[in-house]
Amino acid sequence: MQCGRIGKSSVTCGTKYTKLFCHKFDFTNLDHSIGVALIIWNFTKDKKQTLAGLFHDIATPTFKHCIDFMNGDHQKQESTEDLTTKIISNSKQIMELLNRDNIKLREVDNYKLYPIADNDIPKLSSDRLEYTFTNGLFFNSKDIWTLDEIYKIYNDITVLKNEDGVEELGFKTTEIADEFILGCRKIWPFWIDNEDVISMQFIADVVKRMSEKGYLTQKDLYTYSEDEIINKIENCKDKHISECFKKFENTTKIIESDEQPKNDCYYVSIRSKRRYNIPLVQTNHGAKRINEVSDIAKNMINEYLQFTPKKYAAFDFKF
Repeated sequence: MQCGRIGKSSVTCGTKYTKLFCHKFDFTNLDHSIGVALIIWNFTKDKKQTLAGLFHDIATPTFKHCIDFMNGDHQKQESTEDLTTKIISNSKQIMELLNRDNIKLREVDNYKLYPIADNDIPKLSSDRLEYTFTNGLFFNSKDIWTLDEIYKIYNDITVLKNEDGVEELGFKTTEIADEFILGCRKIWPFWIDNEDVISMQFIADVVKRMSEKGYLTQKDLYTYSEDEIINKIENCKDKHISECFKKFENTTKIIESDEQPKNDCYYVSIRSKRRYNIPLVQTNHGAKRINEVSDIAKNMINEYLQFTPKKYAAFDFKF
């Protein structure tokens, strides 16, 4: 079952393997998928939508979105999702259960069919809500929110109709929506800052180099656990690969600049997917976007959208 593999793969996209980051605890893609499914069930009580949420990361390879980086998909980060249907259909156990419940494969193999499960940024969906909350818990460097605060925010969420007449998760009160944005504003920069981008691109380049030299295959990324792949990298016969990865693991800082670094170091210049939310909030005049009714939220959102990291990020070694 694929759940065994994604249960051994971190949502951190490999960043937990470098000293650039410090996380309070590990959180797997299986944990995330179950969390998304539970949120969907809470708000819909719909089995098909819930299963679509549960399966949405079943095609996620080792190192998650790093493989999107390897495929050149820095912005959408969706390059591996096409395998979802194939992986589900190839699972005898899953297909037997779907047939038992008279559920068709096409009803659960694409969670984008269900706006409560997934929708376009900056709308709020179960997927986006889950990883926002959990990222706010396991990032060790910032005091973002507590479980009690998450409980308070979560209990203010309801299903509203957006400007297109489509159901979307939103807030009952402006005050709680503001609290949510306040926490989000501390998290959002992590996902586009240079430490994150260079780490993901480096892992992508290591996997690509390993593949080119025959030490890894695409199948390996869907077969082995993350720790097993790390072991293959650390013990690679190509000493340049293994030694550079060891330097990456022990790295505690990067070099940032708007000027292109010298060629004696590993550097990137990438703009990653900008993840953020402008959720709906219930008002006396119907559902409105929080930036339409709260100057506090509007200013925080605009501040983030204007934030741009330095153009270049570098490690002090060459790969």
